Amino acid sequence: QVQLVESGGGSVQTGGSLRLSCALFGYTGGNIYIAWFRQAPGKEREGVATIDTYATRRYTDSVKGRFTISRDNAKNTLYLQMNNLKPEDTAMYYCAARYGPYLGRWEKAADYNFWGQGTQVTVSS
Repeated sequence: QVQLVESGGGSVQTGGSLRLSCALFGYTGGNIYIAWFRQAPGKEREGVATIDTYATRRYTDSVKGRFTISRDNAKNTLYLQMNNLKPEDTAMYYCAARYGPYLGRWEKAADYNFWGQGTQVTVSS
């Protein structure tokens, strides 16, 4: 059973930066897909970024050029560096994981069956 633990959220002003971390526990091998999602009050959970085992990165359009996803396989940890934050980035951020197969999509929350508890990011203007 995979467990995910996020950290690094907080409150910043517009233009500020934060780095989120997601520690992966219980992973024993196999093809696993991991991603960052976020959910603002009253909105659906949306995919923010993902990175595969070949280090291919994908982002939702609204964060391209500002956010960078990375992973440290030795530490089983996923990161999200968020720069030039905007008030519309305010949300609860979640780390998510699922085992294979490849689905041809990454941004659908319902595909993931392992979730962290979330970490709050608040950006004030």
